[in-house]
Amino acid sequence: MNFLTYPDRDLLMMGLADKIATQLRSAIRTDGRATFSVPGGSTPGPVFDALSDIDLEWDKVAVLLNDERWVDEGSERSNTRLIRERLLTGRAAAATLVPLYADAPQPEDKMDALAEGIAPHLPISVLLLGMGGDMHTASLFPGADRLEEALSDDAPILLPMRAEAAGEPRITLSARVLRDAMQTHILITGAEKRAAIEAADSLPVAQAPVRAVLKNATVHWAE
Repeated sequence: MNFLTYPDRDLLMMGLADKIATQLRSAIRTDGRATFSVPGGSTPGPVFDALSDIDLEWDKVAVLLNDERWVDEGSERSNTRLIRERLLTGRAAAATLVPLYADAPQPEDKMDALAEGIAPHLPISVLLLGMGGDMHTASLFPGADRLEEALSDDAPILLPMRAEAAGEPRITLSARVLRDAMQTHILITGAEKRAAIEAADSLPVAQAPVRAVLKNATVHWAE
């Protein structure tokens, strides 16, 4: 992995937003379109704020979450809600949001339909990931019920995922889809997560699922 250290979090967020915008522009020039896959959570919020007002052909960008909790947009825990509030505003409102949730009791009920909607937007042009202190990324949690399947080379596009640390049932892009991204960035902050990602590089992938995407990733870190 390529590890970049920033003097502070503000510079990290601004620098990462600029890098992502540059890579999205390049993908649009080359392919006429771009797919930008993003995490939920509060950490990337400032990156989304910066990107939302960047002058870009957003109408040619598809935005796709890495994963989603199986809750509707009315929930404060909805990643889709966060993306609408923090990224798909201003100029970026012209982007297309690819759904990762549908109204159904459980994710298995909508897996095929959601995967069918995602397929035309693959491979991912620019992938932004986060990582938990347990070394999970997207909803690839250590100990999750379908982790082995999600990590396999022939995994489907999407899998439902349940893990004790996950709370609600989740839906996640598989490691195969994440690894196929043209550009991969991992955003982490704080000493604990730096130690975790450095440890992940030498652990079995089942213990540290983030390792599945480390080889070609650029890690962006600030204290």
